[in-house]
Amino acid sequence: MIPFLGPSDPFPPVEQALDNPDGLLAAGGSLSTWRLVDAYQRGIFPWFNEGDPILWWSPDPRTVLRPEAIHVSRSLRKTLKKRAFLITIDRAFGRVVDGCAAPRGGDQGTWLNVPMRRAYAALHAAGLAHSIEIWMDGKLAGGIYGVALGRVFFGESMFTRRTDASKIGMVRLAAQLDRWQFPLIDCQLETDHLMSLGAEQVSRRQFVAAIERLTREPAPEWVMDEDLAGNPAHAPRALKQI
Repeated sequence: MIPFLGPSDPFPPVEQALDNPDGLLAAGGSLSTWRLVDAYQRGIFPWFNEGDPILWWSPDPRTVLRPEAIHVSRSLRKTLKKRAFLITIDRAFGRVVDGCAAPRGGDQGTWLNVPMRRAYAALHAAGLAHSIEIWMDGKLAGGIYGVALGRVFFGESMFTRRTDASKIGMVRLAAQLDRWQFPLIDCQLETDHLMSLGAEQVSRRQFVAAIERLTREPAPEWVMDEDLAGNPAHAPRALKQI
């Protein structure tokens, strides 16, 4: 059994999370900004389907990506050298979330339901959630969004509409985070896509100990360095108005 949280009930210790399903910790509560910030600082994140109560998770092990150790394949390195893209930060947060929420393949559902989108929009308005946009030929080719607290980026979701677009975004994001001295990117759960980029798994205990310190460190100004941004020629018209 897991506890059902009231509006102001604290989270239980993450060590109480279930083994099956892995990491399920609690239900209920709210998606308010303060609740989400508290969750991320404790190594907890929300994930639930439309019509279900809010479910809170803290899996063990945890999948992370160390920015300085990201793996760039030979083919991706060639793509990066062509610079046939532009990377921006926080220029189209809503469009990136919508892209991540769009059904994929034969799946018609999405875990990014309306309450979740509103919650992350509020975090974005508070300067805590950020989007990374990948533009090709003036169009949004892919995107990544997540939550940044101190010197940790908690990746939430990504999407791609062009070959390698999300990988380009992850590589450039990792390079920028490395310059800001972010030791890790939280990837939550293992996927083939993330493991191909060099993600690894650490114990929940290690992860929670690290973020307890890192989330309280000073945060940088979220602006992409020009040498990492790519080719401005691939920006859409009226980029500032997006």
